[in-house]
Amino acid sequence: MHGDENNIQATWPSLLIGRISEYAIFRLTERGEVASWNPGAKRIKGYEADEIIGRHFSVFYTDGDRRNHVPEQVLRKAREQGQHDTEGWRVRKDGTKFWASILVTALYTDTGAFVGFGKVVRDTTDKRLAYEAVTESERRFRLLVQGVTDYAIFMLSPEGLVTNWNLGAARIKGYQANEVIGAHFRQFYTPEDAALGLPERGLHTAAIEGRFETEGWRVRKDGTRFWANVIIDAIRDETGELIGFAKITRDVTERKTAQEQLEKARVALLQSQKMEALGKLTGGVAHDFNNVLQVLRGNLELLEGRHGRDAWTQERLYKAIEAVEHGATLASQLLAFGRRQALQPVVVNLAVMLRSMDDLLRRALGEVINVETVIAGGLWNTLVDPNHLENVVLNLAINARDAMPEGGKLTLELSNAMLDEHYTALADDVRDGQYVLLAVTDTGTGMSREIMERAFEPFFTTKPEGQGTGLGLSMAYGFIKQSGGHVRIYSEPGHGTTVKVYLPRSMAEAVDLEPPEPVALAGGAETILVVEDDRRVQVTVLETLRQLGYTVLKADDAQSALAIVQSGMNIDLLFTDVVMPGTMRSTELAKRATLMLPHLKVLFTSGYTQNAIVHGGRLDPGVHLLSKPYSREQLASKIRRLLGPAGASDADAAVASPSPPSLPSQPSYTPPDLTVLVVDDDNGSREAVNELLTTMGYDVHEAADAEAAMRVLMAEKVDVLLTDITLPGQSGIELARVAVGRNPDIRVIFVSGGNTPTPEEVGFGCASLGKPFTGDQLHALIRAMHGRRKQTNEE
Repeated sequence: MHGDENNIQATWPSLLIGRISEYAIFRLTERGEVASWNPGAKRIKGYEADEIIGRHFSVFYTDGDRRNHVPEQVLRKAREQGQHDTEGWRVRKDGTKFWASILVTALYTDTGAFVGFGKVVRDTTDKRLAYEAVTESERRFRLLVQGVTDYAIFMLSPEGLVTNWNLGAARIKGYQANEVIGAHFRQFYTPEDAALGLPERGLHTAAIEGRFETEGWRVRKDGTRFWANVIIDAIRDETGELIGFAKITRDVTERKTAQEQLEKARVALLQSQKMEALGKLTGGVAHDFNNVLQVLRGNLELLEGRHGRDAWTQERLYKAIEAVEHGATLASQLLAFGRRQALQPVVVNLAVMLRSMDDLLRRALGEVINVETVIAGGLWNTLVDPNHLENVVLNLAINARDAMPEGGKLTLELSNAMLDEHYTALADDVRDGQYVLLAVTDTGTGMSREIMERAFEPFFTTKPEGQGTGLGLSMAYGFIKQSGGHVRIYSEPGHGTTVKVYLPRSMAEAVDLEPPEPVALAGGAETILVVEDDRRVQVTVLETLRQLGYTVLKADDAQSALAIVQSGMNIDLLFTDVVMPGTMRSTELAKRATLMLPHLKVLFTSGYTQNAIVHGGRLDPGVHLLSKPYSREQLASKIRRLLGPAGASDADAAVASPSPPSLPSQPSYTPPDLTVLVVDDDNGSREAVNELLTTMGYDVHEAADAEAAMRVLMAEKVDVLLTDITLPGQSGIELARVAVGRNPDIRVIFVSGGNTPTPEEVGFGCASLGKPFTGDQLHALIRAMHGRRKQTNEE
């Protein structure tokens, strides 16, 4: 019995080790070679016993650990200390890694002889990964809190002492962590709030309700104040015991300031919106109004040319035209208020301009008003439209005169001025900087505050009905704002009025103001393409230009006008409205047309320019504008200034598009009684040629393709076939061949932007006209062909 027990006692460790699979338990020799292997070692490390016994245990270590001699150090420490406990990454047979908890024990016999090592290994990868996840989460949280700089995030003890401090707290409050940790957070409050017990009240509320939020003034380390949004949360442990507070503070001074400014600017904003809405309304009204005025004026002048010889008719026509001019002035003032004028500013010295107005002002104000002009030395230059500014000065002077019915004194002062943050009257839309100040002061009746607040509104006036439109000051306001300036009224009832106009300083040299060019009625023989969507205006302009001797083409929109330009017609001037229907803008039309016809001149017209050719309140450089409504003389004079003296542009056009040598250079528009069929699939091109030939006096038919052309040829006697070569379905050459077969006397002219066929190539007589061509060239070619055919028939 005792023998069996002794055997059991001797073998039970082996039996136990052989059954354990959760732990790798094996023995190493003195040199570290594997000497035994249990099922747990096989499961954890992946080796069979015969694969690993006899190999050095360093095979379980990573490459880095082996290079750093970690296996040798483990054995050395185990032998020195009796055992060595460690953790680390180990490698399985398949190369995967696991986190191991390891105990290495030095083994000795009963006699004390060293016989190797016992090693116990456990796979604790799951615990390691969980630990690393928690550690990483804590690290990220610390980085998050510490990295936040827009918020002060810190902890307080239950008594309100600061226990930690993030970078945002240091930035906002100005304290470093070592300066504030351990101090009571009361020091961040203003003395008056601290005296009221607000810090303690906040903690008390948070402790009871769990959270406290407020806003108020707080104090930085340097003593400056900021408006803070504050949140205090109570922090409790698992048992519910209060262990402290989390406090988040945000600097919202800018938001508070913005709110205060918003309230302060509310009235100004409403006023600005009202003025802007009125500006848009008046701009749109002015556009339609000016079109109506243009129709009236144009037709009145046409009537004047035909029926203005007797005095009675002429007087009434003059009165009607005078009424149109008055309406145009009103429309101009509306545009000025709406800041929709096409200004042409130049750098000027206002002293020169003001001195030149002396006589004009004295005549306008009369003898009972004493005018004094005061100009400071070293006056700066300014960039402004001098003609419009003269109107502003004149309007201000007339208003001052009306405020001094018994006479008085008007003072005009020019000086340099600085507007900056110290100028308390500086409006939100006025920039700081250097200005030229024009002050107009009268000794008249003055204004109340209520009247001053409405003085710049259009149609507002204190004058009796019929004695003023109420547009003078509103026009001045719009012009000055559009010029980048500022205007303000200072007045008290019974103590006169001062209107101060600030115009931005210009560092450029002033230009010499030239007298306006005289308006002359002069015509010409060039070709003008009129682009106008208002049919009433279009008809009036076409008739006026024809009376002036021009060859005129018309289009209703930019797309149609571009088709006419592409047709090959030689055009000397593009006269186009600015505001056009359709997808193509008038500026795009002008750009593309001048690329195709480099000699082409462009003249815009409008009663309201929007932002098409006016940017920053100024007419774009190189752009020519004739504002509606305009007179016949203004139209004629503007066109001749653009085209040059009559005859010069004809020579230019001849250079740009030379006439064939066989054609007369100056044909007369006295066509024989001929019928012309124009065939072109491009509607705009076809209509342009049709219009041109009709203007010359020909009987014209038109067709968009060969099939439609054949119907005309069968129904009408056609003398001239003018056809494009490329047509849908059947080419122009095939059409001409059929037409000549039906009528050998028909004259054929091919029109093309590319190569054209010769008579030898097509087998019948024909002529060709390359694009672009002039009306003179087309007319001369038809006459020449008619003359040759007539001569052949007589022979």
